[in-house]
Amino acid sequence: MTLIKEEIIYPSSDGQPMADSTIQYQWITKIQGGCDALFKDDPNVFVAGDLLWYPVEGKNTICQAPDVMVVFGRPKGDRRSYLQWQENNIPPQVVFEIRSYSDSDTKMNKKLAFYNRYGIEEYYLYDPDDKELNAWQRIEGLLEVIEPVSSWVSPRLGVRFELTEEGLELYRPDGQRFLSYLELEEQREFEAQRAERLAAKLRELNIDPDSI
Repeated sequence: MTLIKEEIIYPSSDGQPMADSTIQYQWITKIQGGCDALFKDDPNVFVAGDLLWYPVEGKNTICQAPDVMVVFGRPKGDRRSYLQWQENNIPPQVVFEIRSYSDSDTKMNKKLAFYNRYGIEEYYLYDPDDKELNAWQRIEGLLEVIEPVSSWVSPRLGVRFELTEEGLELYRPDGQRFLSYLELEEQREFEAQRAERLAAKLRELNIDPDSI
């Protein structure tokens, strides 16, 4: 008699919203976008936001959806979920969580335990309400607290973390600050206005700016 193996379904959604507030959503998109831009030219760095990660084949109840995760050694591309056994068994190396006002200590402790058990190398937890950053790095097989965390540079990302009175700032290896989409648009408009003023000055000097 031939036994029919039941197909295991790995849902692409956990039924939970991506964010519980506008500020949490803004931070998720800012960090995800910043990491994506940082590694845009590397085809083997995969960055995702709120994507379900299943570390164990056959266990569809063992999963977590990090707010942002970065995976080195895996190609870019669309995924419904991150099935680790289909990704050369490479777990995400870096994870970010943005704490929501509704997140209990028990919930966050469970996430830390999950990331500790399933191989995360660096874990960053930011609370935008309290402007508090907690971070862990895997040392000798366990996630250990990073102290001090301000001015810490991620070994994997090369990103520097700075805590100010206004909150967390992240800096790329080239010194450029992570910006939100609105900040990027404001920067683009400022540069466009500056270029137009320069072009107007050149025209006053009877110089065609398009000829330069």
